Amino acid sequence: MSPTSLPTHRRIAAVLVLIPVLVALALWAFAWPAARTAPRDVPLGVAGPPAATAPVARQLEQREGAFDLHRYADEAEARDAIEDREVYGAVVVTPQGPKLLTASAASPAVAQLLQQAVAHQAGASGQAVPTEDVVLAAANDPRGAVLNTSVLPLALAGIGAGVAVTLFGLRGLVAVGALAGSAALVGGVAATLSHSWLDALPGNWWAVAGTFALATLAVSGAVAGLAALLGRPGLGLGALLMMLIGNPFSGAASAPEMLPEPAGVIGQWLPPGAGVSLLRSVAFFDGAAVGPALTLTWWAVLGLGAVLVGHAVRGRTAPAADATEREPALAG
Repeated sequence: MSPTSLPTHRRIAAVLVLIPVLVALALWAFAWPAARTAPRDVPLGVAGPPAATAPVARQLEQREGAFDLHRYADEAEARDAIEDREVYGAVVVTPQGPKLLTASAASPAVAQLLQQAVAHQAGASGQAVPTEDVVLAAANDPRGAVLNTSVLPLALAGIGAGVAVTLFGLRGLVAVGALAGSAALVGGVAATLSHSWLDALPGNWWAVAGTFALATLAVSGAVAGLAALLGRPGLGLGALLMMLIGNPFSGAASAPEMLPEPAGVIGQWLPPGAGVSLLRSVAFFDGAAVGPALTLTWWAVLGLGAVLVGHAVRGRTAPAADATEREPALAG
């Protein structure tokens, strides 16, 4: 039964129920993480001799659940850990006193949080803590606004491509080619704007463009794949998953560890969150910690595979349905 065949009063009732439910879901998805932003096991390094770092570690551990401390022998190891994206920063204990290393490119919000936390602890002694930004954010975008705002356009581009392929009736390898071509074009346009024009995402242009393309293909493949398996309801499910879950749970504006549990973990398993993490890695950290690339690849492969499988299933069931319709009725 199609929706238009339902009685008018039932269609009105469906609209009256559906819209408030969608609004409530959107408010929950976007407002809940924003209202509960706080450090939760943020990876932070402590470097220096064990006897010297013990008091610093104890002070940091007083903020229960805020930091996940990693011990390093010296400042060089701590710097390497920051550049490899193992930690967001490090407190280095030197003969002259503590020193804070941050990486605003990893998250300006976390870098500011670390400065405030260390400054608060040092306030009692009246000693100012020198801070060094090991991996700087882009000079033209110190707050990471371009990277943060790229999540929504990428999600929309992927959803739009998946919907278009489905509504235009593209199937099988033709659909896969259309999705891949669309993602490649989106990657090129996004890299030209963010890298070449705005100069907000440094690094290799091709790596940035490839990341944009892979993230878009992961979203569009998931939406089109769900539609191929479930029909039109799959479009709605895919769009809701990417827009209302993947987008606010991505942690782009702060960091996954700043979101309430389990939002941060879920967000990194979805294409928007994995795409942002991979963009940071290729743009600022020379490709370190490229685990999100595997997440995006799996989404793209499974989504495109579902497009092919859905077409094959329909190809087998359609002849059987036609044969049933052509079967002559028995006399009498």
